[in-house]
Amino acid sequence: MVTHVPAEAHGDERGALLSFVEAQRGAIRRSLLGLTEEQAASRPGVGELSLSGLLKHLAEGELNWLRMAQQRPSETVRDEDTWADSFRLVGDETVPQMLKFWDGVVAEVEEFIGSVPSLDDTFPLPDAPWFPKDGRVSMRWMLLHLVEEFARHAGHADILRESLDGRTAFELVAEAGGYADRT
Repeated sequence: MVTHVPAEAHGDERGALLSFVEAQRGAIRRSLLGLTEEQAASRPGVGELSLSGLLKHLAEGELNWLRMAQQRPSETVRDEDTWADSFRLVGDETVPQMLKFWDGVVAEVEEFIGSVPSLDDTFPLPDAPWFPKDGRVSMRWMLLHLVEEFARHAGHADILRESLDGRTAFELVAEAGGYADRT
């Protein structure tokens, strides 16, 4: 997805990292423009991914990383029985509700990152097979990981959206920026 992330003010590493995280969040949000709930939940490929499922996965994932950094329990803990629910809307969940939920997470992340004394501050990783034993990561690492995770899934979202209705990321960027009707 081609978007321009503005240059940070000299020495504003936090602002630069948060801007790159937000640019990737925007790619996911744009992939849902103009879709019905049914379209957003559809799985146009042979896999289980849907656009609304990606939205939920990323919103919950960002909250989980925030809670790890805050060293607080997450409200969205998943186990083997509920893991698949993190990739699909269930019950009365809707895309607008999930976007609103994510907006709240984003506000919390930005407030928290703004309040930490240093991006070098670290927090422990949970005991899991995919993390090193007794591992710790910095706030900077977490933000870079969010860029990585969101960018990976933004690519998935581009493919899913184009498979649904042929709309490309470029068209969605133009629409979101108010350029779609210009000649």
